[in-house]
Amino acid sequence: MANYVFLGPPGVGKGTMAAMLSESYGNVHISTGDILRAELGAGTELGKRISSCVQGGGLVPDALVGELVRQRLGKTDVLAAGFLLDGFPRTVPQAEMLTALLVDLGIELSRVVLFEVDEEMLIKRLVGRQLCSDCSAIYNTFFSPAARPGQCDICDGTLVTRKDDTLETVRNRLAIYWEQTAPLVGYYEQQSILTRIDGSQTKAVNFSALQQALSI
Repeated sequence: MANYVFLGPPGVGKGTMAAMLSESYGNVHISTGDILRAELGAGTELGKRISSCVQGGGLVPDALVGELVRQRLGKTDVLAAGFLLDGFPRTVPQAEMLTALLVDLGIELSRVVLFEVDEEMLIKRLVGRQLCSDCSAIYNTFFSPAARPGQCDICDGTLVTRKDDTLETVRNRLAIYWEQTAPLVGYYEQQSILTRIDGSQTKAVNFSALQQALSI
């Protein structure tokens, strides 16, 4: 049983690689965004506390996110199959929190994987991303455009761009990553558990490199 954390900037492909690894090896893919949405949807006590933070226009406090992660990591499916954390930690204080709660739970972190892609490619991946409004097929105007502009090759649905995939928003998201999340690289390098992966290739090539790096 192995436990992993995936790091990397927006658009680097963490979610895709996490889904592929989970499907192939059974590690439970844990996205903090999914946990937050699930708690909100279920109307739990934690969900109500999250809702009050969000409705007030603030961020969900680290302590509350940590509480959610602790609960999820302690569930039987995770303890049996291992986990793959995507989206947490985002800052050094969150990483320190994760280290402490793993010690409390008696769980060892096997490897932290950093996916790296140059910023120009990241911007093209995000700004060029299009989603079919009907079948959810994904295209990219730079790397994998639809045969007919604005129209899905599969179902003829309309292709749309996410509101947060504008150039201004993407540059802002990347700036936040470099400022807040990039310092995690040094934090995990000091623990000798960081592995770097070139995320600029195809999904198949990237996944093969990931498997090789993790020796699985």
